[in-house]
Amino acid sequence: MVQHFKCPNCGSDMVYDADSGKLTCPSCRAQFNIEETDGYDRPETEPAADETVTYHCDNCGADLMALPETAATTCTFCGAGVVLSDRVAGRHAPQYVIPFAISKEEAIKAFKKWCRNGLLTPKGFMTADRIKSITGIYVPFWLYDLNSRVRVHATGTKVRTYTRGDYLYTETSYYDIYRELDLHYVKVPVDASVKMDDAFMDRLEPYRYDGLKEFKTPYLAGYLAEKYQYTDAELLSRAKNKIKDFIESAISSSLSGYATVTRTSEDIDTRNVKSSYVLLPVWLVVYDYNNFQHNFVMNGQTGKVVGKPPLSKGKIAAWFGGIAAGTLIVMKTLSWAMGGGFL
Repeated sequence: MVQHFKCPNCGSDMVYDADSGKLTCPSCRAQFNIEETDGYDRPETEPAADETVTYHCDNCGADLMALPETAATTCTFCGAGVVLSDRVAGRHAPQYVIPFAISKEEAIKAFKKWCRNGLLTPKGFMTADRIKSITGIYVPFWLYDLNSRVRVHATGTKVRTYTRGDYLYTETSYYDIYRELDLHYVKVPVDASVKMDDAFMDRLEPYRYDGLKEFKTPYLAGYLAEKYQYTDAELLSRAKNKIKDFIESAISSSLSGYATVTRTSEDIDTRNVKSSYVLLPVWLVVYDYNNFQHNFVMNGQTGKVVGKPPLSKGKIAAWFGGIAAGTLIVMKTLSWAMGGGFL
């Protein structure tokens, strides 16, 4: 089922506007509050199988070939933004969405500013005038509420040093330590897209969860969107891995106050209390530099940019040369101050 969002005033296709947070008609500029919009409910059914399906654009009648993961797209013939509403229904119905807070124009400005801050990037790249494309996409994520029950046995020591007469004494006391921790982690994000680079998605964090909205299909109008390709059960191990350092920090803090601590046993049982399927906004930026395409991603809510820009060999050489020269000057100054003179 292809879903268009027609303006009730002029009949044009409306899109979600990041600046106003409303469904907006680009023709007559009418705006509608999505939370108060009726008539755009999702269907209760979905495709029986994950396969490429042909849809038809209601505007121009063109065929739309949608990959299994596609949930929203644009018609390549008339440019209309459409939501494949059967792809966001049933088991693939998102519970929440963080709408785009940064418009395309703002995203371009933010990316250009980011390019200009590249101290080791080539000058030609820093001009940021080779943006080939910039695309807004809602990426599927699972948000996990995790509970970790931790039990730790350890041996700790405390050392006391004192003098008595002409003798220095060191007294070491040994302690059996037992710690039982009940740790809760809320909304741990893990992307559920096959296409998106996991490392890039992790580095786009954090998203501000005060921007979470109950999912409604008009938020997708004018953007691309994917449905999840991994279930919450399949990604649970990644969620657990993301909180490992936090668990370790909590354990270490609970064992402070001793001179030494040797852990003899450790049991960590992490369980998924709840998982929510959400769509989070991402700008995909393709930058053409030196006949090579560089891909970047931007947090569509905060503007944070992640990617691997090209590096200038000349700038790197100058940077290291400057460090070497500075080190040499410092060493010679110290030598002279210590009476050795300049070598």
